[in-house]
This record gives sequence, structure tokens and C-alpha cells, in this order.
Amino acid sequence: MTAVEHVAIGRQASLLARRILALTFRFRRLEHPDDPCGDQPCGQCYDTHENRVLRYVLAGEPVHFVLPAFPAKSRNPEKVVGSLPDLGERISVEFLQSFCEQVSHYHPPGARILICSDGHVFSDILGIPDDDVTAYRDELRRIIDQTGASSVSLYSLDDAFGLTDYDEMRRLLLERFATPVDDLRAEVRMDLGARSMFNGMHRFMVEDQSPLHPEMSRTKLREHCKDFAYRMIQRSRAWGDLVAAEFPDSMRLSIHPQPRHAEKIGFHLIRTRDSWLTPWHGVVVDDGTTMTLVKRAQAERDNASLIWRNGRPSHYVNPEFPPEEIAS
Repeated sequence: MTAVEHVAIGRQASLLARRILALTFRFRRLEHPDDPCGDQPCGQCYDTHENRVLRYVLAGEPVHFVLPAFPAKSRNPEKVVGSLPDLGERISVEFLQSFCEQVSHYHPPGARILICSDGHVFSDILGIPDDDVTAYRDELRRIIDQTGASSVSLYSLDDAFGLTDYDEMRRLLLERFATPVDDLRAEVRMDLGARSMFNGMHRFMVEDQSPLHPEMSRTKLREHCKDFAYRMIQRSRAWGDLVAAEFPDSMRLSIHPQPRHAEKIGFHLIRTRDSWLTPWHGVVVDDGTTMTLVKRAQAERDNASLIWRNGRPSHYVNPEFPPEEIAS
């Protein structure tokens, strides 16, 4: 191969990597919804991730993504209708499979997404029984099999440590990968990005825990949830660092909004009203045209009707659901 041919192949591969990234950016959750990079990704948006995608393109392999997500259903009855995956998870799995297939339009090997299910990482903090987390994950695996989502697979704490004692696995995770909480507190004081993440997590924890602690005043609940928020961030970062160590070449996705040039790409799984909402913190409303994720309390305020499938609550329907209120 001549030097000219080598350069031409390199340029074609680089263009292909950018096309794959452009497709990925269509579903980006940005930290600031009005960020101009949302409508038109800039050069740095591409430069941050291009080499990682390029490695797979040049090797002729599927582009590999890791997505820490799908932990377990929230305990908050104002958000969800049960403890097992429902239509929200099913739609999300089908979307992830569809995304991998869309990548194959540009890159025939397509893509693979490894869901790094993190429920056992957080369950003791959130008061979710480990058996419930396992049941959620087992049902999610059945959904993956039933929908033929062959490009989607699961990885969890069990796979990382190969043990059966979840308390011990959490201890090992923290011992090997955790940042001390005092260091996180200092980081939040000094760094605007860390503060933004903490504030978002704190708001989320207050909202999620409020119905579970009706005896607490709002002030006491907010103080109580500050510790929760730091511990959640600590666990999330530890799990993310473990996943990065296990899969160092993989593209990193996140279900949380991310800064535009962060190493992780915030990723929408399903149409929502709220950029922090996920299938395990909400319910699907079908208006006959679109499927949208909202909190259960909102669906019921909108007079939507609960639908059951296979003997379990699945989603809501509301042909009068107001599409003008939905944020893409």
C-alpha cells in the first residue's frame, strides 16, 4: 500500500468514526439543555471521542459501548407502579438494539452495548432488597432475549467479583475504587461541575425519598439526603471506574446529563419530560402517537389509564396527553 493510499484509508476511517459519533450525539443528554452543541456538535465534541471509535472502525469490529444503568425500580410510589421492568424498560432495550443496528448503516459490524446494571451497587443505600434487584435484572434479561436484542448484554457486580455476598462485593468495590467522601465534599466546594452534579443528585434524592419519610420536615429531609447524595456519587464513580478498568477501550455512555466535552456521553433511552428521568423512575404514557416517560403521579393527574400486561402493571394510556408540554 502506498503512502497516499494509507492516508486516504485513514481519512475515510476518520470520517466514518465521525458519522457514528454524529448518530450518537442525536440522543445526547447535555448538562445544559440550551447548550449550542446540542443542535450542532462542535469540533471538540468529536475530538473527545473520535480516537476511541476509530480504533473499532480500523479493526473492523463492532463499536463497543458501556452503559451503567437499569439498577432497579425506585421505591417511590409517586414515580413507578411496580418493582419489575415494564414497558419503559422494554422500549429502552429495543431502542438500544435499534441504535446498534443504525450504526451498522455506516459500519457493517454495527455496535454492541453492555448494560452495566448497577442496582446492587446502590441497593443498601436506597433500602432496596438485593432480592428485588436480582429479580429486576433477571426480568430485564428476559426482555433482552424476548425482543431479540442480540447487540445488548448485561454485566453486574456478580460478574465483576464472582461472589454471592453483595455486602462483601460492595465493600470490595469501595475499597478498590472509591473516592473518600471528604474528598468529594472538597471537590463540590471547589469545582462547578462537581457542584452541579451534587446539586442534581441532591434534588433527586430529596424527591425520591420524600414519600418514604413523611415524618421528616423538609429541612431535615434535605439534610438527611445530603449524605445520601454524596454516598450515591461515591458509589456511582466507583462503579464507573471499575467499568472503565474492565473495559478501557469502550465508549462510555451515561443515563445522566453530561457536560458537552465530558469523557462520558449522556444518552436518552426514551422520550421524556425531564432530562433526569429514567424508566426505573417513571412510567410510560402512550397517547396513541408517542410513548413518553413521566412520573406516575403526573400520569394520574393527567387522568391516564393504567394498562396491565401479563398480570402486571405495564404503562398508561391517554389519547388526550398534551404533546406541546413534552420536551424532546
